Amino acid sequence: MENREGTHIPEVTFRARRDGDWHDVRSKELFAGRRVVVFSLPGAFTPTCSSTHLPRYEELSPVFVQNGVDEVVCLSVNDGFVMEAWAKDQGVEHVTVLPDGNGEFTAGVGMLVDKADLGFGKRSWRYSMLVDDGVIEKMFIEPNKPGDPFEVSDADTMLAYVAPDAVRPAAVTLFTKPGCPFCARAKALLTERGFHYEEIELGSGVSYTSLRNVTGAATTPQVYIDGKLVGGLDSLEAYFAKAA
Repeated sequence: MENREGTHIPEVTFRARRDGDWHDVRSKELFAGRRVVVFSLPGAFTPTCSSTHLPRYEELSPVFVQNGVDEVVCLSVNDGFVMEAWAKDQGVEHVTVLPDGNGEFTAGVGMLVDKADLGFGKRSWRYSMLVDDGVIEKMFIEPNKPGDPFEVSDADTMLAYVAPDAVRPAAVTLFTKPGCPFCARAKALLTERGFHYEEIELGSGVSYTSLRNVTGAATTPQVYIDGKLVGGLDSLEAYFAKAA
């Protein structure tokens, strides 16, 4: 691996697929006159890439855009069919997922490595970089050690470089029950306050027993914000009243 900060990105054509059709993306058009965050990983559908690396960039992409980044791009030395399927599987809406099938771009930024021991062949080392008008401004390259290190190429590290004072979105989980009017009010209140939330609905494999085990209560709704239990609707209203 080689740090190529201060150099121009290679001119290649990414043979991507979107909505079942081929769609060529030229690197010159992607990067010229723009600030682009790129993160690259060993392979689609692999554990760390699917569970952590891509999801967090997807979550923080709107924050990057709010802080002067034009686009967030995920690259892997995989073909267009695989990358399109992976993006759909991950529910990607904000990150642009591109295949570097021949490894031309990856080789051009000094990140092409041999993973023949895993049966992968040539793949990308895990890294991230900020590209400004086609020039690599900053690279975060994972340390050269065995396995698949994931220490510095994460979304939070990149955001800390791009915008140290950026406010990250709160992580909100909401336990609800179908037809519950208090749950409907809690969801409306979160939406009014600009909070995105993940909803876990009782009845689809989640019972009141599970709710009691997790939250200590057996009534809906129950709300978690940034890993801390806020509680039911009354507690949520008090939480926002205190924050006002």
